[in-house]
Amino acid sequence: MKLNFILYIPIATTFIALIFSWIVFQRYCRKGKGAHLLWWAAGIFIYGVGTFTEGFVTLFGWNEGVFRAWYISGALLGGVPLAQGTVYLLMRRAAANRLTLVLVPFIVIAAGFVLLTPLDYALVETHRLSGRIIAWHWVRFFSPFINIYAFIFLVGGAVLSAYRFHKSRQTYHRFIGNVFIAVGALLPGIGGTFTRFGYTEVLYVTELAGIVLIYVGYRFNVSGKIQNSKTISSNPQYVTTVS
Repeated sequence: MKLNFILYIPIATTFIALIFSWIVFQRYCRKGKGAHLLWWAAGIFIYGVGTFTEGFVTLFGWNEGVFRAWYISGALLGGVPLAQGTVYLLMRRAAANRLTLVLVPFIVIAAGFVLLTPLDYALVETHRLSGRIIAWHWVRFFSPFINIYAFIFLVGGAVLSAYRFHKSRQTYHRFIGNVFIAVGALLPGIGGTFTRFGYTEVLYVTELAGIVLIYVGYRFNVSGKIQNSKTISSNPQYVTTVS
């Protein structure tokens, strides 16, 4: 059976995500600090885990364990670790820790139900993943709450930073970078909405576009030249979602 070429896109996305994750983790190692960098590295890695499961199914066919891993890493976790990295950057550590104490148990409980739910094997497609096969349909209502959290802090944090950085020519590159990050973070969520209606291929495309745009934004933020950096770093208005 000849497969739609779009089903192979997650393979490329996985390689990009794993390399990107390693780059961010190495930045953390060089700086020797920054909880936000650890969260981002973990988030990008989990992003790659989700696309790996999609690529696995394309190459080797549907597998129950892989399906459950796909739903947990994608629908439940999704952009949450990336969002939590932004939380640790933009908020006080105590407040970020409190949010973590609420968020992590919620995800663990939701993941437990994903592991326990029966599956409707009659709806399984050999080389395509879909959440429609979950028999406990109410389990799927966990993901919107998690996705809203990710949207508020990941997309919202990037938009806020873009707004702040557009005011100065010295930080305009970071304005551009955060715009890329905001759009890139938004795309997988749009694709995830399409999966609820059976259009999983849309998710595959938006995942690839999303990680590429986030990487481009990251490069703008960390590679741009800033004049008078001492003045800028001491000014509290200059907050970025990638540092």
